[in-house]
Amino acid sequence: MTYAEALKYLEGVSWLGIRPGLDRIAELLARLGHPERACRFVHVAGTNGKGSTSAMLAAMLSSAGFRTGLYTSPHLLRVTERMRINGAEMPPEGLAAAVDALSAAAQGMAEPCTEFELITAAAFWWFAHERCDYVVLEVGMGGRLDATNVIGRPDCAVITNIGLDHTAVLGDTVEQIAAEKAGIFKGGPAAAYAQPPSVEAVLSRIARSTGTELHFADFSALEPLSDGLEGQDFLYRGRKYHIGLLGEHQLKNAAVALEAARLLGIPEPAAAEGLARAVWPARFELVSRSPCFVVDGGHNPQCVSTTAAALRKYFPGRRRVLLLGVLADKAWREMLDILLPCADEAVCVRPESERALEPEELCAEIRRRGIPACTAPDPGSGADAAAALAGPDGMVCSVGSLYMSGAVRAHILGKEA
Repeated sequence: MTYAEALKYLEGVSWLGIRPGLDRIAELLARLGHPERACRFVHVAGTNGKGSTSAMLAAMLSSAGFRTGLYTSPHLLRVTERMRINGAEMPPEGLAAAVDALSAAAQGMAEPCTEFELITAAAFWWFAHERCDYVVLEVGMGGRLDATNVIGRPDCAVITNIGLDHTAVLGDTVEQIAAEKAGIFKGGPAAAYAQPPSVEAVLSRIARSTGTELHFADFSALEPLSDGLEGQDFLYRGRKYHIGLLGEHQLKNAAVALEAARLLGIPEPAAAEGLARAVWPARFELVSRSPCFVVDGGHNPQCVSTTAAALRKYFPGRRRVLLLGVLADKAWREMLDILLPCADEAVCVRPESERALEPEELCAEIRRRGIPACTAPDPGSGADAAAALAGPDGMVCSVGSLYMSGAVRAHILGKEA
């Protein structure tokens, strides 16, 4: 099977959409010989910050000498971005081989797997084939019925910040959503982001019922030391660390990662080295300085609250232009409530998704709120228009959906090359 044929096979079931449940992927993995049993896992669930936290943990494990896989979603440009080993993206031939194996195994199944289930199975097959010691496994959606939860007990479960997202599937309160996330608890140790009391109560109750030893990060033990566009220095529990990721929220994500690293027995020097090396594209990522151009995948109110705080912190007094694209089924009006006070002007584009809000409707709403706005035909031309409006001394922030972040990032970095 070629890479193109593998992509065609995966896309062939996209019409199935989201179908929570473990029966289909469990059957497929059994037919593949249970590749998910070949590695040790760190399983990461949450609403916001799980990708960043996963990237930090994978870098720590790699620094400790483990051959470490990282599975995340969604991707920015290529599906192979979702699977990495020691930071290196899955090669096209790796996907072709994995999909070739699983397509043969899937023949005769009574119920076809969804696209996410197939990609997850391909990841398990590749990580096993490449003899990974550990895999840091990010949940796709929820936890309890997510395809990644087909694994047995992980060496450590991790819960990041929990908020309202995917409410039609997971529930319409943070407590209901927390219960779904805690579905990854299966005994053993777990680290968690400090949550509101009602959410912590849900996580603690499910941890007790599953024999899971739950440890919350202590944010009172966080002490920022320096913070600039080159990264952040901070103390956690009296030890000094550096991260290249920007935003105060990343210090909290780092604290969660450090709690998990302690539970995993990662030596302190490797934990510090991994944190310093960790990268996570399109999360308040500074990709250019002329003008300053930030790409951020914030796509819900909780996410963009951290984006707005970072804009005020890192770019005070500058002209700020937002490059905005959103999905119609997100709380985009509430996102505007949070983001527009940080903006002098906006350019609206359509993310690459059938769920995208048309930029004309977004533009009209922004103008109604008193902020100058215009539309652009695609993310690349929108990035150019926003940069021109910002001027050399201003800045641009692309935000609203991960579905446009990859195209914007590639466009800006291509011009920089």
